[in-house]
Amino acid sequence: MKRFIKTFLIVMLAQAGLNAQTGAVPVDTIFNNFYRATGGKALWDAVQTYTIKQAYRAGTANDYDLVIQGALPQQALSKIRTIMKRDFIYGIKGADGWVKIPIGSRDKVTQFQTSDLSEKERENMRRELGDLLAPFSNYTQKGYIATVVGTEQINGKPAYQVEMEGKGVKYNLYFDVATSLLVREKLTLPTREVQTRDHTQYAKSTYGISYPSESTYVSSIDKKPVKVTTIMEFNPTISDNTFAR
Repeated sequence: MKRFIKTFLIVMLAQAGLNAQTGAVPVDTIFNNFYRATGGKALWDAVQTYTIKQAYRAGTANDYDLVIQGALPQQALSKIRTIMKRDFIYGIKGADGWVKIPIGSRDKVTQFQTSDLSEKERENMRRELGDLLAPFSNYTQKGYIATVVGTEQINGKPAYQVEMEGKGVKYNLYFDVATSLLVREKLTLPTREVQTRDHTQYAKSTYGISYPSESTYVSSIDKKPVKVTTIMEFNPTISDNTFAR
């Protein structure tokens, strides 16, 4: 009995120490430290448009390229997913949302069949419009609740874990204690799929913001690690045709 009580007290003291450590760092401080480490909050707040070019490589026939363009003032987002030289185009602008599926043979001029996105698909893309920059940007305005829940070892280094929930999704975000950089993000979707991205390298854009340029992506559905390389451009000029249905 004494041994049980002693063990229980040790566990409780350790938990109290962890709570004191994480509780001493407000969630907004962790986010602000990230902004400071990646170029400064002023630069992030001035972003109106962006382009993201990504290559997803796992050495399979399902490898694909992704080009994403977003315009915050227009509430518009375009995603072009290229698989085996075929473009699948997803778009939203305001309340409208559509998908363009390539039809016909590859040796002819590509034609597309356009159909409406479901309300859930449109809602997901509206969430992505802001979250693709940084999930926690203006998080209270987007309806998220963020809490520091502890520290974990990520690749042998301590990281603050922030849980952020809202809009039917949940993020678990891990910020390296020493560098303040986001090193892991886990997104739990309403379908219960968990998407994990481990960011292994950052690059600095010409605009001045640093972003994850090399990552490993894993979905809980297929569980196969995918290497992702990313190039981001902030405040580029985007043609209106980009968001044309």
